[in-house]
Amino acid sequence: MPYTAEISRAHPGCLVFLVDQSSSMSDPIGTAPGSDYGAALPRKADVVADSLNRLLFELSVRCAKEEGVRDYFHIAVIGYGAAVQPALTGLLAGRDVVPLSEIVAFPARFDSRLKKVSDGAGGLVERTIEFPVWVEPVASGGTPMCEALRYAGKLVQGWVDQHPDGFPPIVLNLTDGESTDGNPAEAATRLRYHVTGDGEALLFNLHISGNRTDPIQFPAPGDPLPDQYATLLSTMSSELPPGMRRYAAEQGQDVADGARGFVFNADLSAVVQFLDIGTRAADLR
Repeated sequence: MPYTAEISRAHPGCLVFLVDQSSSMSDPIGTAPGSDYGAALPRKADVVADSLNRLLFELSVRCAKEEGVRDYFHIAVIGYGAAVQPALTGLLAGRDVVPLSEIVAFPARFDSRLKKVSDGAGGLVERTIEFPVWVEPVASGGTPMCEALRYAGKLVQGWVDQHPDGFPPIVLNLTDGESTDGNPAEAATRLRYHVTGDGEALLFNLHISGNRTDPIQFPAPGDPLPDQYATLLSTMSSELPPGMRRYAAEQGQDVADGARGFVFNADLSAVVQFLDIGTRAADLR
């Protein structure tokens, strides 16, 4: 059975995040009709950066043991806009694939945020927490998605060469959809050609749209999509492996056989859920 290899400290997984940082990411995110964001909708860049920081934090919690955070995953965050380059900031700036324990040890800064917690008497109170930030919102330049996918392909190839029997690398592309350096389909196909003994590399796409339409999550082949860019990104996406498909169904998603790892027009909560499904590789050991 493919996509069943153990993920452990001895056999870690690799996650590569491609983050669209083009000028169009300064546009407001689309929402489903009736959504209440107040007077001002958040920028796509802000939603993506915040969601990715939340994922890294939640992943560190999942991988925390008594002795500290275990390196079940190695992480790369690559931004593409005015340039294609590593997007982690602070002391990790310029680095490609970084062990999770080092990411946890070196956030660039902390944000003060309010969080509702139990008051011990059945109610909730707001408390200020310090939230780690590794990725900043950026919106500048074009959308060199082909170059970004080729960059990711080199990282994936290097990982597969070093871990030939491990769980295949997972690449998650977060974008508003329109490549400016050609058709990215060939680069996506070449990326997925890199295989371990457990299966080919996985490519998932998250389309952050400005359209005010209902989100579409995990479409099956042939399902209608709202525009040509969403259709292309869905076609480029890998099928959800059986284990991830089961987890998505447990979270209330309607996931058919052959469903793609693709989401269109997701709001903040859907972004985080998609990323969690995309990184739910296996039970960590």
